[in-house]
Amino acid sequence: MFRKSASLLIAAVAVAALPSTAYAFCDSCYIPPPQPCTTCYQLQSVPPQYRTVQETVMVSPGAVVAHRTPAQYRTVMVPKTVMVAPEGVAYERIPPRYATQQRVEMVSPGYSYYAPVAPRCATCGY
Repeated sequence: MFRKSASLLIAAVAVAALPSTAYAFCDSCYIPPPQPCTTCYQLQSVPPQYRTVQETVMVSPGAVVAHRTPAQYRTVMVPKTVMVAPEGVAYERIPPRYATQQRVEMVSPGYSYYAPVAPRCATCGY
């Protein structure tokens, strides 16, 4: 029984050793290509985007101001006073005033995403 198991063991070792010896002396043997590297993902972040907006805003609205004008009198020849112009109201128009104001507004908020990155490894050449 011992001889059978010993001879089977020697035969198995010899069979296993033969292919490796044959490959050592063969230059044109088929060598399987290396397995491609797995794709890695890296976290990429995009900062928020802003822009400056210029707006025309009203600083003060227009107005109309009424001014009273008193009547005008003059003394003519003999001591007699005569009204030259009656009492009245003069209107003054004040135009509205505008100014340009700047403000910053967000165009898009910042966000993060995962982007595929080819790893650098010796087996696949990346």
